[in-house]
Amino acid sequence: MSSSRPPLSLRFYGISPWELEVIYALLNSLFAVNEHPDAEQEDEYYTVVDITFPLAFNDAFFRWFGSSRWDKMKGILKELKRRRGDGTTLRIYMKFTGTPNITFMIDLDQRNQFDAAIDKIDFVLELIPFHLDPKKLPRDITQVWYHFDEMSGRWTITSAASTKETYLFSQNEWKVT
Repeated sequence: MSSSRPPLSLRFYGISPWELEVIYALLNSLFAVNEHPDAEQEDEYYTVVDITFPLAFNDAFFRWFGSSRWDKMKGILKELKRRRGDGTTLRIYMKFTGTPNITFMIDLDQRNQFDAAIDKIDFVLELIPFHLDPKKLPRDITQVWYHFDEMSGRWTITSAASTKETYLFSQNEWKVT
């Protein structure tokens, strides 16, 4: 990484000034944070936090970001859920630019499931080579979305997009939508 801080996008609504300051301080130490308050409101969610990291989701990101800082980030996000309680109160997007771009969407009702999802994001690193195997993905994928499956307790790819098509992963195969 160069000495200049890469730009990070932070979109949000329904977040307290204190919560915003904690997130901003953590991210601003490494990134030039571009804040976008009052991001588009999503129907039933009181709070949405959308973080777009300008780096790929890989081992190099985690080495650069640091395990201590990553643990603090996870703690902050879990605290957001604790403060809002169970139900459809909070949705988190964590996006990573790369080839392809990867988005994690967390909107689980139960706090224990939400916390498990947050804790297991970095476990996906071990699965990325398998999930993004060109032999298994549709051609020319530019975007992949992950969602936490409460039944299995794992992150799974739910959809992907190329410049021409959008795909859903269902019954162990890709289907054009």
